[in-house]
Amino acid sequence: MIIDSTVLTKLEKLSMLKIDDDKKEELASQLTEILSYVENLSELNTDGLSPSFSTLEGGTPLREDTPKSQPEIAQNIFLHAPNSENDFFIVPKIIE
Repeated sequence: MIIDSTVLTKLEKLSMLKIDDDKKEELASQLTEILSYVENLSELNTDGLSPSFSTLEGGTPLREDTPKSQPEIAQNIFLHAPNSENDFFIVPKIIE
């Protein structure tokens, strides 16, 4: 699949991101390259593999699940959001 300006404009609108005009061509090329790689993966024959196949013996190692309080991360995210208010994202209404 080739990402053209029409698809890129639609992705820009759906993601609510603003892409600079001088970077659109480069981004479209990079996205096309990524999709080509993913299409190559679909050619692999995985019929003999179980859905839980892993290359790690014994499964995936787990880490301790400890909560962290870092409110500056959320504040930084909201600073870059197109619309936010009281620590919530403001999005267009889609259901009437």
